Formats: sequence, structure tokens, C-alpha cells
Amino acid sequence: NYNMDNSGKEKEALALIAEADKKRKCSRGFGILFGGSSRKYEEACDMYVRAGNMFKMAKNWSAAGSAFSQAAQLHLQMDNKLDGAINFLDAGNAFKKVDPQEAINCLTQVIEIYTDMGRFTIAAKHHISIAEIYESELLDVNKAISHYEQAADYYKGEESTSAANKCLLKVATYAAQLEQYQKAIDIYEQIGTYAMDSVLLKYGAKDHFFKAALCHFCVDMLNARLSVQRYEEMFPAFSDARECKLVKKLLDAYEEQDVDGFTNAVKDFDTISRLDQWNTTMLLRIKKQIQDEESDLR
Repeated sequence: NYNMDNSGKEKEALALIAEADKKRKCSRGFGILFGGSSRKYEEACDMYVRAGNMFKMAKNWSAAGSAFSQAAQLHLQMDNKLDGAINFLDAGNAFKKVDPQEAINCLTQVIEIYTDMGRFTIAAKHHISIAEIYESELLDVNKAISHYEQAADYYKGEESTSAANKCLLKVATYAAQLEQYQKAIDIYEQIGTYAMDSVLLKYGAKDHFFKAALCHFCVDMLNARLSVQRYEEMFPAFSDARECKLVKKLLDAYEEQDVDGFTNAVKDFDTISRLDQWNTTMLLRIKKQIQDEESDLR
């Protein structure tokens, strides 16, 4: 019987934790003078970790998280930084299932340990995990942005440009949604320029310039025209791209206050290659500007 088995696991885990707490306490007094404390601490750590794994089997995530956390803290007291990081990560993964904020606290400790050790690529990976918790669990886009930015910084410092760019594209996506258009434009232009010089990424450059142009368009139509010309000069292949032709049609429709022309151009494009959610959102914002100006004129 699965259930019986797991409640047994929890009992066993609780007994291990009680035992570990005892070892931890009695090693505080005399032990330190006689060097016996570190062995007791090691044993306590092992017990906390075993208890954590049993709680995991019983799906008691928050008890698992706190058992792993205790192991991590003991490791840090003994100056075993790497073991501490590993246990904080175990704790974070357990807490992710029940307590996103506590998961972030644990991952923050992991990041601190790795940045102290100069292991920035690993730290960056954990910043991404925190960003994803803010995105999907806590729905705090601004905090997600700042963790993606931090990850991108660390990746850049380690010369991992493509990993950095992946994070920056997340930043740009959210910045534009929050109407921080200039921030988004800078990123799309920078990544578009990087892509157009790379044999492998060249094909994707047009998407980045397209997104930059839409951001410009949301701010100011004239700027959008100038930026499209600039992208064509920098990257002649952009002229032939359907994305470039679409933006030009939209600019003309906008100038003529032609809502139907605008809608039809978007429809024609979309039947051949689907516009993603982000592009659709930006296009609707621009279309709304035409409609607002049209009703102002009436």
C-alpha cells in the first residue's frame, strides 16, 4: 500500500531530524575545543539530507525544503560551501512546489555562494530560475526582468553571448509589454546586428529588426520610418523580407489613417506566417492609435 509506505517514510524522516537536531546541539559545547564537533556536524548533515529525501518521497515538499535548508546551513558553518550550495538547490527545488518565495530565498543563497567562488555561469542559470518563478508563479514582471538582466550580465562577462542574448530577448519582450519601448528597441537592434553578422543566425535577424520597428512605431511613426531605412542599409536582406514589406505597408496605412488597409495588410501577412502573441499585441496598440486619431478628426 503506497500510502502507508509514505506515512512510514515521514515518521522515519521526523525521527532522523530529531536525531540530527540532537547531534547539532551537543556538538556546540565541548566538542569545539576537542575537534569532535565537525564529525557530529557531518553526521547531522547526512541525516537532514536523508530526511529531506524521505519527505520528498512522501511529497511533503515544505518539510523536505526545510530539511535540506538545515543541512545547507550546517555545511556553511563548517565552510563546505559547495555542499551548502547543493543542499540549498535541493531545498529550492522542493519549495518551488509549495512556496515560491522561499524557493527564491534558497536560490539566492545558491547564487551568493557561486558568485563568491567566481562561478558566474552557474549563478546566471539560477538567476534564470528565479526569473521564471517571478514570471509564472508570482507574476512580478519587473522582478523577472531584473533577474534576466543579471543573468545576461554574467553570461556576457563569461563570453557566452548567445546565452546572454536569450535572456535579453526575454527582457525586451517584457519591457515592450510594459511600454518601456526604448529599452526593448536597444536590445532588439543590438541582437539583430549581432545576428546579421553570423552565418547561423543571419536568418533570424529580420525578426529582431521587425520587432524593433514595431516598438519604434508604438512611440513615433516618423522614427519608425527612419529606423526601417536604417535597418535596410545595415542589412540589405531585410528589404526583401516580408516583415519589412509589412512594416512599410503599415506605415503608409497609418499616414493615410486607413484602418482597413492596416487590418488587411496584417491579415495577409498572418495567413502565410503566423504572428506571435507579442507581435499581435504591438500591432493592436498601433491600430488603436489610428482609430483614436480618426475619431479625434471627426
